[in-house]
Amino acid sequence: MYLIEIYKSVQGESSFAGRPCIFVRLAGCNLRCSWCDSEYTFKGGYKLSENQVVAEIEKLAPVKLIEFTGGEPLLQELELVPLMERLLASGYELMIETSGERPLDRVPAVVHKIVDVKCPGSGEGGSFRMSNLEFLTKGDEVKFVITDRSDYEFARDFIRSHAIEARAGSVLLSPAFHKAPSTARSTDNCMLDPRELVEWMLSDGLEARLSLQIHKYIWEPQKKGV
Repeated sequence: MYLIEIYKSVQGESSFAGRPCIFVRLAGCNLRCSWCDSEYTFKGGYKLSENQVVAEIEKLAPVKLIEFTGGEPLLQELELVPLMERLLASGYELMIETSGERPLDRVPAVVHKIVDVKCPGSGEGGSFRMSNLEFLTKGDEVKFVITDRSDYEFARDFIRSHAIEARAGSVLLSPAFHKAPSTARSTDNCMLDPRELVEWMLSDGLEARLSLQIHKYIWEPQKKGV
């Protein structure tokens, strides 16, 4: 499979935020979100065998939580699923962050899936594969990246009309970040003020979780490999 990087840090998002985690970032993506912060994954990468990936992971022990991310990791589903099954058998806890455009049916049910639903402000609205709703479990989380009020209303209506809170363990609303942030480790780099997003959530009584990318507050927000 083709990778961009493997590194150890703390999980920056979701209900796992703050936990030590090994990140396996795969190369390639078939979407082009307007606010994407990982465009460096679109091309290139280096090829590793399954055994080589496992060896790199073992060098970062004793961390047992692994996230597969990208780009879009499920573009390499044929290689990724057997690797996941091998790591699960070895006692690792696995996560995958995916755009929601690729089918989820072959991802092992015990893998924690962080599944995006792209809002209109991403430029990729309508890309979510609706059949993926049937493969969500209470161990999974559905994420909406929000740029403005229109995105929020889309997310709110999608959550309610498809009973997302009943299907998944958590619903995440995350303010989009500017693609060219300053070095300031502050919410000034958010395209939408998190306080405003929280006020909308409270006003609507929305059953969702505010999700801030804490790694962009621990380190400078443009820093990679953290």
